Amino acid sequence: MRTALLQSSGRPGSTVENLKVLDEAAGRAAAAGAGLLVAPEMFLTGYAIGDDIARLAEPADGDCADAIAEIAGRHGLAIAYGYPERDGESVYNSAQLISADGTRLANYRKTHLFGCFERDHFTPGEQPVVQAELDGLRVGILICYDVEFPENVRAHALAGTDLLLVPTAQMHPFQFVAESMIPVRAFENQMYVAYVNRVGQEGEFEFVGLSTLAGPDGVARTRAGRGAELVLADVDPVFLAASREANPYLKDRRPGLYGSLV
Repeated sequence: MRTALLQSSGRPGSTVENLKVLDEAAGRAAAAGAGLLVAPEMFLTGYAIGDDIARLAEPADGDCADAIAEIAGRHGLAIAYGYPERDGESVYNSAQLISADGTRLANYRKTHLFGCFERDHFTPGEQPVVQAELDGLRVGILICYDVEFPENVRAHALAGTDLLLVPTAQMHPFQFVAESMIPVRAFENQMYVAYVNRVGQEGEFEFVGLSTLAGPDGVARTRAGRGAELVLADVDPVFLAASREANPYLKDRRPGLYGSLV
């Protein structure tokens, strides 16, 4: 499945403008043969927008979700995007996957909040593994800081995730996560990992770009630079099956020795 990574910060504070950016990117991705477009963490509203997070937060089935379902259907590809989700009095840092026919397939709430900014504005999610079936692949979702905990990615591996989507807002000076950690996570857990970042200065944060799709061999299939960009790469289930057969990590685990980890 050809996968498009939309590296962009859009227009922080404007869902209208960000939907336009997403629509334009979906058109380009579909024209290039992509079946899935992945946008960054909090793409719908912007990340460093302070109290506007709560003001712009919507339910998972809100108006913006309907708008993105329409975009997905019109261009004929699935879309995953980050947004602030309102559920009663709580606001979550969430990511949602919508299919090419406009069906809401999966919604994930970030479980590991990074720093005072996120802890001040969001409630942490409690469901560690969220998955959906898409074009014969088992697709899972984490958000940014979540992927830096090896336990999270291993839980997805044990649950059979083939392609892990990671909308992110990775900032300076932590670019080594995109450059080094993501390919290692893909290799040690035998999956594809699509890590899709924001770019540029936003409030107090400088986002570093470097979005990548890494394969189960630990090799980046594509890597963006530091500016706004749409990059594409293929997720190959045949290669994934062969890699899993050749790599013994998951088979050679000895869970009985790992009790001290929890």
